[in-house]
Amino acid sequence: MNCVDYLLQDHQERSGDFILGRGATLTYPKLIDGVLKLSSWLETTIGRGRNVMLMMPNSAHSVISYLAIMKSGNVVVPLNPTIEAEGFNDIVGRCKSVLLITSVQLRKRLNPQIETIVTESEIDFVINTDELATWQHSAIEPDALAQIIFTSGSTAKPKGVMISHKNIIANTSSIIEYLQLTEDDIIEIVLPFFYCYGLSLLHTHLKVGGSVVLNNTFIFLSSVLDDFQKYKCTGFAGVPSHFQILLRKSDSFKNTVFSHLRYVTQAGGKLHTTFIKEFCESQPDIRFIVMYGQTEATARLSYLPVERLSDKLGSLGKGIPNVELRVVNSEGEKVKPGEIGEIIAQGDNVMLGYYNEPEETASTIRDNWLYTGDLAKVDEDGFIYHAARKKEIIKVGGRRVSPKEIEEVIVGIDGVIDCSIEAVEDELLGEAIKAILVINTTKNNITEELVKQYCASKLANYKVPQLVEFIDKLNINSTGKKVKA
Repeated sequence: MNCVDYLLQDHQERSGDFILGRGATLTYPKLIDGVLKLSSWLETTIGRGRNVMLMMPNSAHSVISYLAIMKSGNVVVPLNPTIEAEGFNDIVGRCKSVLLITSVQLRKRLNPQIETIVTESEIDFVINTDELATWQHSAIEPDALAQIIFTSGSTAKPKGVMISHKNIIANTSSIIEYLQLTEDDIIEIVLPFFYCYGLSLLHTHLKVGGSVVLNNTFIFLSSVLDDFQKYKCTGFAGVPSHFQILLRKSDSFKNTVFSHLRYVTQAGGKLHTTFIKEFCESQPDIRFIVMYGQTEATARLSYLPVERLSDKLGSLGKGIPNVELRVVNSEGEKVKPGEIGEIIAQGDNVMLGYYNEPEETASTIRDNWLYTGDLAKVDEDGFIYHAARKKEIIKVGGRRVSPKEIEEVIVGIDGVIDCSIEAVEDELLGEAIKAILVINTTKNNITEELVKQYCASKLANYKVPQLVEFIDKLNINSTGKKVKA
């Protein structure tokens, strides 16, 4: 089944708005009509099975385009609107794409060299015709390629993660099941749709017939808090930096009652338990759901049930419905409780592989298991606790140190908004530890000496940072994830 048929087929008679917010709203009838008309135009113009670039901020146009590309039997390649010309041209060349859907502003900035460029006015021309669009199911194999999502590639050229129609259907179904989403759910979306976490919010709320509020300006925190109230949002999804900012950059969130907000989800990296406790203490009526995933898993791999948050604090939970997770040693055997190994996953949500990179695919998917590259341990009840990425481990005098353990301690200092731990070269130890802090400027009593003393009271001597640096603000990318120097 085409994943767009799966998402939309039950809503052909639905009225009401799918997109809410400060921009233009979009009703279900207008959404479906636009998707059908644009998909038909795409199929006539370029055929099927082609890679189509989509580079737009979250909007009604981007949602219609995203769905129409896949509905037409083509492959959508969502791109970060802040991408530089060199990176854009590289991806276009690798994907052999002849068509780009983008905004007028981005077209002017990037001046993309591609055969056909479609902007908002062309989309409007296609979807605003008087011609009546009729629903037809799109015959397609379940393992047919639906999208290619390029990873951020901080240390190397980005890899294209190939996601199938079956992957999207499987992950969407699992997420809806454990979050218990219904047509009454309205979610505030600040995550971009070129990021798998953002796309999962779009997929799940489409499938249940809910609504979404698009807000591309999380930096203006008051607008997000206003949206919670104005649109009676029932859900919010964020990465760690979003919750750190909500909790420690302003008192407004902690001191406001959000009567409709029933849950929040957190993924995209480990949020230290200090912040989770702070959230739950300030907003006890809002369910806090910790999740874990990867682009290679279409988005989601695990979640921690709310009722286990208190006794399993710090855990990323267990596999979501229809996904099996294991933590294994270098021989592929399950680790014993307390031992550290690598998280591997199996399920219909696991990617087809990396685009045109068979060697990378073979090293990541082995015997139908996805090797995540994340180190973790399990407890006696089978709950998984993330330790670090393989590449993050620091070796101090031959002893292995997880940066997250030290970061967890330092963010416990009153006034610390964020902390990053990095390795620096050291002649004696091989690697030494450096702490980089963002602090609330009203807390001016935080010094390098205070940080070292606090760490010494909580950690073994070799885990105490030798260097402490203070910076003005969080260094985050366009998805909200923290970027290490």
